[in-house]
Amino acid sequence: MGKAAKGSRKGKKAWRANIKTDDIDEYFEKTTKDALSGAAALPSIPSDSLFYVDKSTDIPVKRKIEKKREKVLHYESLLQSNPFVQPVPSSTLKKSKKKKKEILKEKTETQNASKGEDSATTVHDIWNEKGEVRAKAKKKSSTSLIPAVEVEPPGCSFNPPFEAHQDSLARAVADEMQKVYKKELGPQPVPPTVPGEIVAEVDKFFLDADDGNESDVEGGEGDVGNELHAQRKLKTKVVTRVERNRRARHKDQLKAEAEAEKLENLNKEIDSLPDILKEIAKEDEEKHRRHRRRVVSKQDRLKAAPPRLGKHKFEPAPLQVLLTEEISGSLRKLKGCCTLARDRFKSLEKRGLLVPKAKRSRKK
Repeated sequence: MGKAAKGSRKGKKAWRANIKTDDIDEYFEKTTKDALSGAAALPSIPSDSLFYVDKSTDIPVKRKIEKKREKVLHYESLLQSNPFVQPVPSSTLKKSKKKKKEILKEKTETQNASKGEDSATTVHDIWNEKGEVRAKAKKKSSTSLIPAVEVEPPGCSFNPPFEAHQDSLARAVADEMQKVYKKELGPQPVPPTVPGEIVAEVDKFFLDADDGNESDVEGGEGDVGNELHAQRKLKTKVVTRVERNRRARHKDQLKAEAEAEKLENLNKEIDSLPDILKEIAKEDEEKHRRHRRRVVSKQDRLKAAPPRLGKHKFEPAPLQVLLTEEISGSLRKLKGCCTLARDRFKSLEKRGLLVPKAKRSRKK
């Protein structure tokens, strides 16, 4: 194969036609590409702005899980925006490492956003003066006025004084007699059968005959009354103009008298204003006195028995007092009885810690 034929180089025009400009074209294409992509400014930018040293360590897996848990779901944000609706216990967020200020700030931001989105459906707490929502309500202290261990009167001792023993005996007898009287004077149960005499068959015929006659007589009287009423309706009286005027004047007179009486009563009430004020003051004082009496009686009731907790009422245990012949004067001769467990159980019921139950009799 031969060599490629060279062009003629005679004259400047021939020289210019044979000059190669491929490298220049490549350079211009590269610079335009760099300018469009932004790589042309990279050599002039300092290295501090292009590169940085990553001094942070990798986030552990536990931290990633906590970050995911900190995300508030849509329904939780709706519950947080409404101060009257508490979130479900299973959906409450766990304690995070955020400060209390940041949590309060997020709550206020969510509330403001929800107000802007739907101002018509938001509910405001008009009774909250400070504008803060109290999530945890204070628990009421249920302290009982009845002591845990009640000291019995001195007459219930194993060797009591004579007077104290007689007082305790009288109290025990009064309690028992009250139960007896309550049972005797209480409402009697409805008997299953009502006592009465048997009606003979002959008397039954007489009863049926009497019923028939009475119905016939009543029917005849009703017919006569209807006829008289029809005759009265036919005889209608024509009212003249004079009668109508008289009735109108009488009506106006009654109206004027009623207005005058009303005005007179109003003047009397205005004149008796001091007496009305005194009566109101007396009523208020009586109300306060009644309220104080009610509070004292409620406290006495709570000291004597607990509030109603269940179906059955609390029945206090009978007074543990010895009879006169049982008093021996010595602890060694005292008869033993298992009342300690029963006493503690009744004490728990009396203080309202246990619900009273019905007394069950043991089956033999």
